[in-house]
Amino acid sequence: MVISYIGIALGYLNKGFLFLIVLSTAQIGLVNLLVTVGSLFAQFANLGTVYSTWKFFPYFKNKEKKNHGFLLLILSIVAIGIAACTVLFIVFQGEVQQLYEERSSAFSTYYFLVLPIGIASVLYMTFEVYLRGLYKNIVSVFALEIGLRLCLTSLLALLYFDMIDFNVFVILQSFSYILPVLILIVYLSWLGEFNVSWGYMTISKRFRRIIRNFSLFNYLNTLGIVFVNSMDVMMIAYFLGLEATGVYTTVVFLASALQVPYKSVIRVSSPLVSDHWKRREMEKMKALYTKVSSVALVIGLTPFLAIWLNIDFLFGFLKPEFQSGIWVFLFLMLGRLIDMYFGVNGSIFVTSKKYKYDIFFTCFLMASVFLLNCWFIPWWGIPGAAISTSFALIFYNVGRLIFVWIAYKIHPFSWNQLKVFSFALLTYLLGVLLHTYLSTSGWIMFILQLAVVLFFLVIPILWFRLDEEVASYIDKLKARMRPN
Repeated sequence: MVISYIGIALGYLNKGFLFLIVLSTAQIGLVNLLVTVGSLFAQFANLGTVYSTWKFFPYFKNKEKKNHGFLLLILSIVAIGIAACTVLFIVFQGEVQQLYEERSSAFSTYYFLVLPIGIASVLYMTFEVYLRGLYKNIVSVFALEIGLRLCLTSLLALLYFDMIDFNVFVILQSFSYILPVLILIVYLSWLGEFNVSWGYMTISKRFRRIIRNFSLFNYLNTLGIVFVNSMDVMMIAYFLGLEATGVYTTVVFLASALQVPYKSVIRVSSPLVSDHWKRREMEKMKALYTKVSSVALVIGLTPFLAIWLNIDFLFGFLKPEFQSGIWVFLFLMLGRLIDMYFGVNGSIFVTSKKYKYDIFFTCFLMASVFLLNCWFIPWWGIPGAAISTSFALIFYNVGRLIFVWIAYKIHPFSWNQLKVFSFALLTYLLGVLLHTYLSTSGWIMFILQLAVVLFFLVIPILWFRLDEEVASYIDKLKARMRPN
C-alpha cells in the first residue's frame, strides 16, 4: 500500500500536473486512449488465465517440483491469445480507424502503438497474478506503480525541454510498458520461479484440458472487466472526441487514488480465497468475506468524504474545462465504493464450482454498460459515461452477492458496518452545513472539512473499534512507535 501511494503521488505529478502543463487536452486524450485500447487488448489476450491462476495454482504450488510447470502452461495460453488478438487487430485496422476518423482522427496515426502496450500489459498481468499466488506482491507493485511512472515522468521532462517532440514521446511512452515485464522476469528468475522449460511440465493432459476449459469459459468474465474499464473511454472518444476523453481519463485517474488501499487488500486476500476452497474452509471464507468488506468500507468512505467535501476547492487547481469532471468523480466513486464494499465476492464466485453461472452476470454487465453509454453519453456527456458505469457495477455486484449468499450461505455484512455508514452520513451532513453557514473558503475550509472527517468518522471508528482489522493495525503501529 505504501508503494502504491508513492506511485499515486508520481501519477498525480504526471497526470495531475505535468500532463496539464506539457500536453494539450487533446494530446492527453490521445495518450490515455492508446493506453485504454492497449488495456483492452490485454484483457482479450489473457484468455481468462487470471482466473485460472487464482483457482488452480494452489493445487500445483510446489517449489521443489517447479510448480509442475504451471507458469509455462499459463504462458502458452496467453501466447495463443496474443497471436490471435494481434491478427484481429491488424485485419480490422480499417474498421477501427474509421470509427474514430471524425472526432479522434489522431488515433489512426498512432494505431499500431497499441500493440506494445497491449502485449506488455498482458504479460505483466500473467506474471503479476502468478507472483500473487506465491504471496510475492511488493516487486510487481513497485514495477508498475513506480518504475513505469518514473519512466513517464522522465519522458514528460524530455518533452517539456524540447529534447524530443510529441511523436517521439508517444512512441517511447508506448514501449515503456515493457519495463515492468522485464523487472518481473528478472525477479522471478532471482526467486527461482521462472520455470518455462517443458521438462518441468508434469501437469497431466486431463488437468491441462480442465485448466484450458476453465480459462476459456471465464473469458467472458474478462470481457466484463473490459467493458467496465475501457468501453466508457473508447465510446467518449467516439461520441465526443479526444478533448472530452482527456478530461474523463484524468478524472478517472484522480478517482483511482482512493482505491489504492483496497487493491492492496485484494492482492493479499484473493489467493486466500483459493486456499479456503482447496481446504473446504467455509467458516474462514465467510470471515475473510466480512473482514475484506469491512476494511473496504472504512478505507473507501473516509478518503471519498475527505475529497467530496472539498471537491470545488480541489478542482479549482485544474483547467476550467475540467469542471465537468466533478460529477464524473461523484458517479464513478459511487459505483466503485459499492464494488469495494462487496469485496471478494467476485473471487469467491469465479473460483467456486458454480463459476459457470457467472456468465449470466457478465453478459448483463456487458450489455448494460454498452447500452447505457449509447444512451447517456450523447445525452449528458462525460458524466453520462460515469453514471452508466456505476449503474452497471452496482447491479452486477448486487446480483453476484445474492447468488453467493443463496449458493453458499455466506455474506459480508455485519452490524458494525451499519454504524460506519451512520457516522459517514453524519460526517457528510456536518460538512454540508459547514459549507452552507460558514463564509470562509479556500485552505481554511479545506482544513476544517478534513477535521470534520477526522473527528466524526475516523476517530469514532477507531474509538468504538467498529472495524477490528483497522483498529488492530493501528494498535500495532502504536506498539512499534513506543520506546522499548
